[in-house]
Amino acid sequence: MGQWRGPGVWRRGLVVAAIAALLGLLMLLHTHLPNRVGNLGSLTETFLPWLGLGIPVLLVLAVLRRSATALIALLLPAIAWVNLFGGLLTDKSGKGGNFTVATHNVNAENPDPARTARDVAASGADVVALEELKASAVPTYEKALASSYKYHSVQGTVGIWSKYPLQLVQPVDIRMGWTRALRATVKTPQGPVAVYVAHMPSVRVKFNAGFTAGQRDNSAEALGEAIAKEPEKKVLLLGDLNGTMNDRSLAPITSQLRSAQGAAGDGFGFSWPASFPMARIDQIMVRGMEPVSAWTLPKTDSDHLPVAARMKI
Repeated sequence: MGQWRGPGVWRRGLVVAAIAALLGLLMLLHTHLPNRVGNLGSLTETFLPWLGLGIPVLLVLAVLRRSATALIALLLPAIAWVNLFGGLLTDKSGKGGNFTVATHNVNAENPDPARTARDVAASGADVVALEELKASAVPTYEKALASSYKYHSVQGTVGIWSKYPLQLVQPVDIRMGWTRALRATVKTPQGPVAVYVAHMPSVRVKFNAGFTAGQRDNSAEALGEAIAKEPEKKVLLLGDLNGTMNDRSLAPITSQLRSAQGAAGDGFGFSWPASFPMARIDQIMVRGMEPVSAWTLPKTDSDHLPVAARMKI
């Protein structure tokens, strides 16, 4: 205990204290990180929750160094992390609701499409959205889902299956040159709901180029414009956005809609990669409806986890 007394406790561990301060500032000021160089800001925001792992590591170092300065400095990243993500640690799911949806990037190379379709349908969702549909596998998905969903439409590589009638189904141009988004009106017993299904372009982390997300960002802007023009009051977006709710580049979308997971989920709801989920890039977002619960579904033969949510219309 004597080593925790005297002026040495303030002089030791200054490097640890400096790292802790930098970590806290990074979390507090992440929106100011520039995207001009390798989309550094978006890359950091994609994995922002994981910066919290640095806190216990620095805590151990501070204790080993018996540094009061480092311990005090650690308050900054700890408070910043709790402020950003503390609300996600609690289970906000409730009971009730009258409209359940699910979305899944099924992976074009899925070895067993029929089983994957049955697994997603087992969620009991009223509407199912599927992304990355390989043309040759579409008949398999249609056959596997036919008994549960009377209505469906496939546009390009995305599809929607519904227990309720579909109207005004049309592709949405997200500036890719081929169809990876659609819009449909679902005629629920509680009234019409505009449902968008989208698969944003993939992003890559490259040593010589950083976080290459330019095409995805352009598509996000186009999808945001389409949603902004949507005349229906109740709007639902399902799909693989290849980005998290923290990613500023998805602001054209996220500024208009509410995350079902953030509002009514249990935990972070990470969905990718399925083998060790590190980020939630598969989203269910709403407007004009109240999310009641949100969750991830069991692993399928895809590299993504399916996600589901229940709303009250």
